[in-house]
Amino acid sequence: MPDNRVILHIEDNIDNRVLVRRLLQAEDYQVVEAENATQALTIIQDLTPDLILMDINMPEMDGYTLTKKIKSIPHFSNIPVLAITANVMKGDRERTLQAGCDGYIDKPIDIDKFYETITQFMG
Repeated sequence: MPDNRVILHIEDNIDNRVLVRRLLQAEDYQVVEAENATQALTIIQDLTPDLILMDINMPEMDGYTLTKKIKSIPHFSNIPVLAITANVMKGDRERTLQAGCDGYIDKPIDIDKFYETITQFMG
C-alpha cells in the first residue's frame, strides 16, 4: 500500500487538518501539514511530497494562486494537487482545474469519495 508516501495538506483550519490527518494516517500515509502558503512553499523545498491537498480559501494567498505558483516550478509541476474546498457553486470546479489542480474534493468531506480520489492519484 502507501509505504511512506507523503501527502502535504495545506489548510488554515485546524479542525479540517485534524480530520484529514486522521483519515490519511488510517491508510498509512505520512502527512505533513502547512497552515498557509508560506509554510507550504518552505515544506515543498525541503520535502517533495507525492501529493498535495490544497485548501482554496486561505488568508495571505488563496489556493488558486498557490497552486499556480507550485505548478510554475519545473521540479514540482508534476506533483498532483487536489483541491479540498467548500466552493461548490457552478463554475468552481472548472476554476479550480484551470488554476492547475488535478482534482477536486468537496467539503464537507465524503469519506468514501475522499479515499477513492486519494487512491486514484496515489496509484
